[in-house]
Amino acid sequence: MAKAKSAFVCTECGAEYRKWQGQCGSCQQWNTLTEVRLAAARPGAGASAGAGRSGYAGGLSREVVDLASVDLAEVPRLSSTFGEFDRVLGGGLVPGSAVLLGGHPGAGKSTLLLQTACKLAQSRRVLYVTGEESLAQVAMRAHRLQLPTAGLKMLAETSVETILAVAERERPEILVIDSIQTMHLEDIASAPGGVAQVRESAAALTRFAKQSHTVLLLVGHVTKDGSLAGPKVLEHMIDASLLLEGGADSRFRTLRGQKNRFGAVNELGVFAMLEHGLKEVKNPSAIFLSRGEEQAPGSLVMVVWEGTRPLLVEVQALLDESALGNPRRVAVGLDQNRLAMLLAVLHRHGGLFTGDQDVFLNVVGGVKVLETSADLAVLVAVVSSLQSRPLSRELVVFGEVGLSGEIRPVPSGQERIVEAAKHGFTRAIVPRANAPKRSPEGMEVVAVDKLADALDVL
Repeated sequence: MAKAKSAFVCTECGAEYRKWQGQCGSCQQWNTLTEVRLAAARPGAGASAGAGRSGYAGGLSREVVDLASVDLAEVPRLSSTFGEFDRVLGGGLVPGSAVLLGGHPGAGKSTLLLQTACKLAQSRRVLYVTGEESLAQVAMRAHRLQLPTAGLKMLAETSVETILAVAERERPEILVIDSIQTMHLEDIASAPGGVAQVRESAAALTRFAKQSHTVLLLVGHVTKDGSLAGPKVLEHMIDASLLLEGGADSRFRTLRGQKNRFGAVNELGVFAMLEHGLKEVKNPSAIFLSRGEEQAPGSLVMVVWEGTRPLLVEVQALLDESALGNPRRVAVGLDQNRLAMLLAVLHRHGGLFTGDQDVFLNVVGGVKVLETSADLAVLVAVVSSLQSRPLSRELVVFGEVGLSGEIRPVPSGQERIVEAAKHGFTRAIVPRANAPKRSPEGMEVVAVDKLADALDVL
């Protein structure tokens, strides 16, 4: 009997070491190495895997070919039956791809995939594997959501070997695993959810998806800070990593692409959690613009670019005289460090001092703004709150602010202005380089070069 070998694996990045050490050399984290037992290589495993890699059209191959000769028509996309889901995926599901869907508990990951699986099962072969719920619990949820359950193949199992054997027999076009943290391989001695189990289970399932041209949909858990649980190498194995976000007090959910080999990154899809499950929101700007009748100081609408479309969201600023020696800077939905930088630019190039004020910023609707086009809108909202002067309800603002006070252009400026005009806005303050030669009908576009120019316009 061969002696069992072991290695020490970092729980943060998945790096392996032969012996224990206090600090991981890859991610520089301390006390993150845990011992895992390594399974001995099975005889003939490499030969069988190599045979499988070249056994299907459009999959992995050991033959050297010219890139121009690869026929893309052999890889058609499959619709997930949700337009917003397809948008985030880059146009639909790609056969042979592995997609990881993460999110906090209760965000709706299982609900979204169950709805997708039930609808796809009406015309395609779908196998749904649950490792967290019993078949009766899944059936009860499907009945509550009023989903068509006929045709959907179900399996309650956590053994990867058993799942692969069933998948070989059923040959599904779409394979759903809920969740990857509950799966385990018999050869790995660690418990399910550990670094080695998650990594090897995902590798085995992904290998099967590539070899059989199956769409693999994995559910993944996240840690308390919102990052994906498990080794970092898991995100490198898969083709697309999606994150479903949404607070327990909000009925809206946002699906954002963090990695996608077949489409744009940071694409955003919006869903509403209703009584009968998730429903896609085809016009997200409308739900984020539900403002009160009376316009308050510090409230302003900006146009951000999410993936391949513009999105109108409201930013709110509140400034209050601080009783602390170090005034607070709180930003919800925006980068707090960038807020501090913008306030310094406002003081230096706008002549407005906020060092004695507590500054609070909020993006309405729980949207996280990651781009710099919100800079000018943030400063305008701050000035409005500082001077207690409400802004026009028909005003929309976007633009990047530089450290010298210049207003820099942002991508897709023309499309942002057109989107604002569609929603009834009649005035826009934009960077001069983004100003159109001909403004949309009913829209007054004011082009500015400096922060002082924008403040003078207001």
